[in-house]
Amino acid sequence: MAKKATPALPDAEASIRAYKSVLSAVIEQRPSGTRQRLADALGKHRSFVTQITSPVYSTPIPAKHLQAIFSVCHFNQQERDAFLAPYRIAHPGKAPVDGEMRRTRHVSLVVPDLGDAKQNAALDRAINEFIHRITSIAGKGG
Repeated sequence: MAKKATPALPDAEASIRAYKSVLSAVIEQRPSGTRQRLADALGKHRSFVTQITSPVYSTPIPAKHLQAIFSVCHFNQQERDAFLAPYRIAHPGKAPVDGEMRRTRHVSLVVPDLGDAKQNAALDRAINEFIHRITSIAGKGG
């Protein structure tokens, strides 16, 4: 028998919409291409970015993506605070506390064009997954 999903609490749903509204507003103020850069940084398709940035979708944003979102979208402290307040209500204990988030930096790579959009996307995802695994291992050691 299939296990039923527990419905989100109304406060959690409202909080998810609230933090997504903040993210959406921040992205709208950034240069064009920010959504694609975010998709690349997360190793996801642009449709995933649409789901996590639109208050219409109830898809929550995984905590593991927060630092990349803050970095790629260049959140200032006020925007970060406005985002994290409802995030913490929606996902108690999941958001890092102040000072706990690790700083990131952007690195650009030049890779060959494989001549196929699907293959290029797969290469981009593989590179991002590799970086996430390596930094995860490094984070555990220090």
